[in-house]
Order: sequence, then C-alpha cells, then structure tokens
Amino acid sequence: MALIVKKFGGSSVATPDKIKGVAERILREKQQGDQIVVVVSAMGDTTDELIDLCTAITDETHGREMDMLLSTGEQISIALLAMALKKLGHPAVSLTGYQAGIRTNENFAKARIVNMDPARVSQELNRGNIVVVAGFQGVTPGGDIATLGRGGSDTTAVALAGALQADVCEIYTDVDGVYSADPRIVTKARKMKEITYNEMLEMARLGAVVMQPRSVEMGKHYGVPIHVRSTFTQESGTFIRGEYTMEEREFIIRGVTHDNNVAKIAILGVPDHPGVAYKIFSALAAANIDVDMIVQSIRNTDKNINDILFTIAKPELNQTKSIIEQLGKEIGILGVIVEDHVAKVSVVGAGMLGSPGIAATMFGALGDAGINIEVISTSEISISCLIRADLVQQAVNAIHNRFFPEKK
Repeated sequence: MALIVKKFGGSSVATPDKIKGVAERILREKQQGDQIVVVVSAMGDTTDELIDLCTAITDETHGREMDMLLSTGEQISIALLAMALKKLGHPAVSLTGYQAGIRTNENFAKARIVNMDPARVSQELNRGNIVVVAGFQGVTPGGDIATLGRGGSDTTAVALAGALQADVCEIYTDVDGVYSADPRIVTKARKMKEITYNEMLEMARLGAVVMQPRSVEMGKHYGVPIHVRSTFTQESGTFIRGEYTMEEREFIIRGVTHDNNVAKIAILGVPDHPGVAYKIFSALAAANIDVDMIVQSIRNTDKNINDILFTIAKPELNQTKSIIEQLGKEIGILGVIVEDHVAKVSVVGAGMLGSPGIAATMFGALGDAGINIEVISTSEISISCLIRADLVQQAVNAIHNRFFPEKK
C-alpha cells in the first residue's frame, strides 16, 4: 500500500488512444490499497498551438491573459484522462491547479509555487478516487491562474508528492531515464540507475531537458524519491535521490549537457564605479530575467572602464537588450553587442570535488576537436564552456568520449 504521484508529459497523452493507454497502465500497475495522484501536461503540441493562436491576435505580451489561455491545455487532458479511468471502471476526479491547492506568486509565465494546500486532493483520495491534477498551473493570491513555465508539470508533480508525503514521484516521459548525455546526439550515452538531487539539479539547469530544475529543487526540499522512466516500456528508469544506494561510482563525471537556448550579451565600456554592476543586474532581476556565466574584464585602466559579458535564455534577448540600452544612457556605456549563435556545453559530477584535472580534460577534449572556448564558468560540481552553436554535437561527443571511454 503506497501513495504514488505519477506525471505524464504531453507526448504521453498526445492522442485519445495514448490517453486510454495511460489509463490502462495506471490501473494495471496499481496495487491493492494504493492511492494514486496523476499529474498531466497538455496533449502533444497543444501549448504551442495555443501560443500560435495568441500571436495571430497580437504580438504583445499579455502575461495574465496568456496564462489564462495556456492553462486550458492541461484542463483538456485531465478531464479526458478522468473519463478514460472511469470508463475502465475506476472512480476518478479531475482537479485544476487551483482546486488542488497549488498557490503561486504573480510572476505570470514563470510563476513559482509558494504554498501547497492539497486538502481537496487528500479528501478525494480518501473517497477512493484516482485524482488527476492539471500540471503547469497554480493560482495567485489575487485568484488569477498563473503558469509555471516550460516543464512546469514536473514541478507540480514533485510539489504534490512532497506536500502529500508520497512514497515516490514517478515522471513518465518519452525517454527511459537520465543519460550521461543526450542519447539523440551521443549514441554511446549511458543510462544511469541513480543520480543525486544536486547532480540532477545542475544537469537540468545546464540544459538536460529530462527534468525542470525547479522540480528537482522541490524533490530535494521534500526528500521525495523521483523515478524518471518511459511511458512506453515497463523497464525501471533512473532514481533521483539524496545519496547513492546501489550504483557503482565508476565515473567522476556523471553527465555531459548542452544548451542551445543561449544568447550572449556584452556591455562595452562600463564605468568601473561601486554600484554599477548592481544597477545592471538588479534591473534584469526586476524583469525576472535569469543571468548566467558572468565575466568582467578590464577594458581600459586609464579610463577606468570595464566590459561585462553574460548569458541569458534566447527568448529573453530582445527584452534584455532593451533594458541594457535604456540603462546604458543613465550610467554611460560605449555599446552593447548581442550574439545568439552560441551554445553552452557542461560537465557535471559531485566527484569532481577534490579531483584535479577535470577542467584540463574537458578543455583538452575541445581543443583536440578544434573547438574554441569563448567563456568559461564553474561551480562546485560543474564546468561550463560557451562555444559556437554549430559545434555542439561535435563538442558533446568529444567531451563524452574523453570522460566515458569505451570498456576494452
């Protein structure tokens, strides 16, 4: 007897037949006495189609109305899945994020969960229902619908699992686990049986799309084991948890990630005065723009000016440029250079702590492949390099081959 939260992504519920298949699988795997909560995304490309509808009306950003529109995709999925479960003979009920007690802040399109009150979910479970909850959405203090950003259904599922003290949160997707690199571009990528929260969080932050970073943060916060597995097979996938329990620690590096959704901003001739960097980055933070890979270099000691370079997500490029140009008039800068034909490649592994030579090995792999490094950034368990976007596949394979050599 267990309380299990299961999340199914858009590809898993893309058609009526797939929804029926998900319902059949849920009931087939349900043990006597189990309580099941199911979180689902919108069907297939529904979210993209809704965005296209918006752009057909206006090219302006309407945060509240856009979230009102996008939230309808998940509501279609939950109603259809609840119907499918009922048709198979099991009581079920669908709940929106609001009805499930998911409370968010008011950052439309990028809302964060600030509180969970899943009393209604518990009531429905105790009535014997399978509870089907809309992912990707919650409600603001003012009663408006707010969405959690791309991949937000993962966060919904893990947050519910934590609030309900579930035994496990199962994330069903179109891959069968977490790999040492994207198996679509690295044919020799290795599936991991286990990975720690910290390593998975870093991999997700640096481009591994199998999990949304905030969902891993939620798992770590609540201590909920997360099982990433395939919708289309019965095989075990990858467990994300606090510590390893079974897998051999053969590799210092756990994964090689890449992120093509990157743009580079260079602010030229920034006055080297106290508080200038704060003005720049606080303005970006106020616009809810995430910044990464910050580098400051001395441009001219005589004139006391610096250059500041950083990376952002590509969809935020125009907004960022506009903010910097406006701010530049106030603080006095020489210019702004924007480049969106870049990508980030990274290595991640808790084992690199106290293991000299990881950076040299990564840089050597890129050098031997003839790939120039534009920017370097590090954390305790990762090293990232900014490179030309058209060299990503070559770079990831070169790095992976160096850290994960074939066994002879």
